[in-house]
Amino acid sequence: MQRTFVILLAICLAAPVTAQDRGAVERQFRDWLERRVWSEARREGVSRQTFEKAFAGVALNWDLPGLVPPGAPTDVPRLQRQAEFGSPGKYFNRGSIDGATRVGRQMAKRHAATLEAVERATGVPGHIVLGIWGRESGYGRVDIPHDAFEVLGTKGFMSARRDYFTGELVAALQIAEAGHAPKRAMKSSWAGALGQPQFMPSSFLAYAADGDGDGRADIWRSEADTIASIATYLARHGWVAGRDWGFEVTVPPSVSCTLEGPDQGRPIADWAAMGIRRVSGRSFPAHELAGEGYLLMPAGRHGPAFVVTPNFYVLKDYNMSDLYALFVGHVGDRIAYGMDDFAGGWGAVGGLYRSDVAAMQRGLEARGHDVGGADGLAGFKTRRSIGRWQEGNGRPATCFPEAGMKARLAG
Repeated sequence: MQRTFVILLAICLAAPVTAQDRGAVERQFRDWLERRVWSEARREGVSRQTFEKAFAGVALNWDLPGLVPPGAPTDVPRLQRQAEFGSPGKYFNRGSIDGATRVGRQMAKRHAATLEAVERATGVPGHIVLGIWGRESGYGRVDIPHDAFEVLGTKGFMSARRDYFTGELVAALQIAEAGHAPKRAMKSSWAGALGQPQFMPSSFLAYAADGDGDGRADIWRSEADTIASIATYLARHGWVAGRDWGFEVTVPPSVSCTLEGPDQGRPIADWAAMGIRRVSGRSFPAHELAGEGYLLMPAGRHGPAFVVTPNFYVLKDYNMSDLYALFVGHVGDRIAYGMDDFAGGWGAVGGLYRSDVAAMQRGLEARGHDVGGADGLAGFKTRRSIGRWQEGNGRPATCFPEAGMKARLAG
């Protein structure tokens, strides 16, 4: 009954958005382009010719997610499932893992010299670069369908992160002004990311690199430039040469899942002393023992566990998701070392609406827990807060949201 009410409320609040005069909003959009975007672009050296060419025929794309048209309420309840947070195992589907691994091994052979040169220059292993490249664009094989100026213009004008996307739109105009992109290549994802590495425009300006020695950084057509650009991004975000990204482990019942998180690091030798072991049966590498490691349990006690290094969080800088970074590291290991699936299985968890998780988060906040914000996403702060709440109530800690918790936490 409560869920039905929330759905009806969302429909009622959303109705004015679908009924409003889109023609009037389009006119506001053109005015905003002239008044704000052109003003900022001109200060960054963009010519009027480039500006007009970029927006010739461009209109608002009303099909993009997360839009907040002028005058629309910004607090409409959104009921949605998000596999990346609700059901972690779905992120590691057979087709994605096998495809990225198979083609990645081909690319490792084809670009062996470039990968070795880039690793010498940046300290970033080639197989890690391949893991990102495969995830982002299927090694350049995935279609990138959207007009970048349409996407970034739409999101800059009417999204919850208008200032961010406006800045990215101006950066895209700078790319066009400098002639970095080949003709008709300014295509993007629905979020505005460009080329084979799926760089946001500002990241292109900061990190795009020349990997084939032709004097330009072409992340659209050059595989060598794509490799060099990804590695440069990771290196400048703090990749520590010589360290791994992490290790799958078993966590004994005596070690609480509430110890998870990048703010609870300790030397890997200390984790080993607590009884945490690699699933392979091998010891942690000797050179890693003194380095800091962090417990990662993305499904709590319902899935695989890991001890990760600071490099894991560099991977997260590329895409702020534990599961993204885990996918990249795992595929990289499969490419380089022939590793198999995770030893720990993903339990039958998830399937919750984000609004359900948000209700649990608000209940935890009311009890004094830091969940990192009631956003409906089960990040490490939410996971360990659930575990602490469970332990405080005399229950075994599982550290993952479950349907039965909502009534107890929200009540």
